[in-house]
Amino acid sequence: MITVKNLKKRFGDNVVLDGINVHVNEGEVLAIIGPSGSGKSTFLRCLSLLEKPDDGVIKIADIEVDVKKMRNKEIHQLRQQTSMVYQHYNLFKNKTALENVTESLIIAKKMKKQDANEIGMQLLEKVGLKEKAKQYPATLSGGQQQRVGIARALAVNPVAILFDEPTSALDPEWVSEVLQVIKDIAEQKSTLLIVTHEMKFAEEVADRVIFMADGKIVEENDPKVIFHRPQSPRTRQFLRNIEAGEQ
Repeated sequence: MITVKNLKKRFGDNVVLDGINVHVNEGEVLAIIGPSGSGKSTFLRCLSLLEKPDDGVIKIADIEVDVKKMRNKEIHQLRQQTSMVYQHYNLFKNKTALENVTESLIIAKKMKKQDANEIGMQLLEKVGLKEKAKQYPATLSGGQQQRVGIARALAVNPVAILFDEPTSALDPEWVSEVLQVIKDIAEQKSTLLIVTHEMKFAEEVADRVIFMADGKIVEENDPKVIFHRPQSPRTRQFLRNIEAGEQ
């Protein structure tokens, strides 16, 4: 479903992604963990071309681009394959929950408003927010805003959904409701890539876990192996720090 070869990205002299190679199967949930500054979020942003990589090949479904040679048409096609759920929700503050979900259907998919609203209401119901359809983001809790963000990501029926630290901006009381919605989506065999610092959640939900550090993939394995029998000393140190509350 997704293949990434030799993906590289630098900001000035800072190498953020140093030759990333990833393969994700259809219906697979891939969790990406690692310390701050390891390149996890940049990887998702490069995958969706929100950030332009410096080198590498990205293939999602049947769209393949060489990032050094890609044209505007290819950029547009690749972007349409994924949806992003952001750390800070990125909702339109002047639009209701329903309007946030239907915006992409009406603008990008040229759908009639009535049809878009029908899909939007179904998705809000799916994330447990049907009764909040007419409310604006400012009147919603952080957890509710993030659930609207998830409904919005689902609306365009993407090949894969990319979650960039979906709970890190939330108060602790709202974390579990958002994680539950993501679990429900994962159980429907959606293809998900999740950058997260919720280790227990990653172990429960992911089919595979990648540990990144210093712009490289240090270790990639089954969640049980990563969390209980990590092969790399760097992974072991990271998990020890997490347990001690240091990262």
